[in-house]
Amino acid sequence: MAIKNALLVDDSKVARFALSKLLESRDMEVNMAGSAEEALDFLKSHDRPDVIFMDHLMPGMNGVEATKAIKNNPETAGIPIIMCTSKKSSSFMEEARNFGVYNILTKPPHNEGLNLMLEQLASDVEQGNVPEAPAEMNGHDLRESDEEPMDFPEDASVQLSPKAESSLNGHSAPNVVPLTSDLIEQIARSAVKTHINNRLHELLSSLFDEQFDHLKRALDETRSKQEASIEERLESLSKMLDERTRNLRDEVAAEVNLNLGRELSSLKKELSKNAGFTSEHMAELKDHITSVQTIDTEFWQTLQSEAIQQAHEISRETAEDIAQRTIDLYVSQQRSANSRIYTVGLAISLGIFSVGIAWLSGLFG
Repeated sequence: MAIKNALLVDDSKVARFALSKLLESRDMEVNMAGSAEEALDFLKSHDRPDVIFMDHLMPGMNGVEATKAIKNNPETAGIPIIMCTSKKSSSFMEEARNFGVYNILTKPPHNEGLNLMLEQLASDVEQGNVPEAPAEMNGHDLRESDEEPMDFPEDASVQLSPKAESSLNGHSAPNVVPLTSDLIEQIARSAVKTHINNRLHELLSSLFDEQFDHLKRALDETRSKQEASIEERLESLSKMLDERTRNLRDEVAAEVNLNLGRELSSLKKELSKNAGFTSEHMAELKDHITSVQTIDTEFWQTLQSEAIQQAHEISRETAEDIAQRTIDLYVSQQRSANSRIYTVGLAISLGIFSVGIAWLSGLFG
């Protein structure tokens, strides 16, 4: 199971800001609370987060008391809690685990250690190895771990109980153990030290918050000024670049036009040189025409002789054919004329013969 969202509980805006940036770099959704009371209200009105980062020392309800309240609530008891503190001793870690704390994150947090802790938490959640809150929590407070242990001298005495005991004479006397000056001094020093530490923590937190707000405003103003300055510089650079580009474009166009003019003039000169024929070109052309003319003359002469020969042969064949046809016609005409003469002669002969016979017969008497 991947850890996707977290709740940060810390009275210091600087600490919340620093840790939230580390978590957001892991693509996590981060919600923040400025006190333990605010965190408890958040848990009542919002969905439960995957993990809670709880500051140890806070004004009002501290981190240990908030952890007790969360673990005593069945609806939130299963949320892993990571205690954020500057003290990470073995005894403190053992006592913190007894209150249901999953792990201790040393302040200020480092990215590598935070990543390892979250990866281990994801693995434990997936495998079901997250430690459960103890059934009963004793009255021992982890705040006592932050204070130095006090060594009482052997002859120290304190008041043990306000109860009175009856003496033999009927008078009651309190069960009082006298205090030594060393014990009083040690208790006073411890109380002053605790008060100074708490006050110093509050002052530092307030100072950090004020400095953070001031720093944030200064950063916002600086960022806006930088953005305006960068935009102005970019605009000026853009204008300068456009102007230089325009000048460069004009220079390139002029250079190209000049080169084109030179090339065109050179080409015109070459064309003008090659426009007319030289004497050598004329001689070559004359020789070529002469050779072509000679070849054409020979070809036409050969073609003409062959055509004349073929015409002679055709004329001869045609004349022979005409003569043969004329002879055949003449022969046929002669034969026809002879036949006619013979017929006429025969008719005349027959006529004469008939007249002779008739004369002889006396018909003409």
